[in-house]
Amino acid sequence: MATKQIIRPAGAPAVLGPYNHAVRTGDLLFCAGQIPLDPATGQLVEGDIKAQTERALLNVKAILEAERLTFAHVVKTTVFLTDLTDFAAMNEVYAKFFTGDYPARTTVQVAALPKGARVEIEVVAHY
Repeated sequence: MATKQIIRPAGAPAVLGPYNHAVRTGDLLFCAGQIPLDPATGQLVEGDIKAQTERALLNVKAILEAERLTFAHVVKTTVFLTDLTDFAAMNEVYAKFFTGDYPARTTVQVAALPKGARVEIEVVAHY
């Protein structure tokens, strides 16, 4: 049976509740959804969906790098948007982080996200 390893990287924003940044089991890393919090202040970044998407993905990157992984190791993402009209602008930023062989992805509209964020992104990566 695979063991569970808790991942708490120093470069990611503090979690907002009773969960961890990521959990490794076997050769998979399950990352909690990241909203656009500035790791230095713990506050939501100012700006449009592009700025928020970039910050959320930089937070994902901090988790991946703590495990010596890159976006190339990501096999699945889920993107939560509070407004699907932001899809194209989010996609534009997303494409700068994921290049080449893209992971599988689901994008859904939700009623609300923590701290009033407009986007949240979670990933599953393979070691």
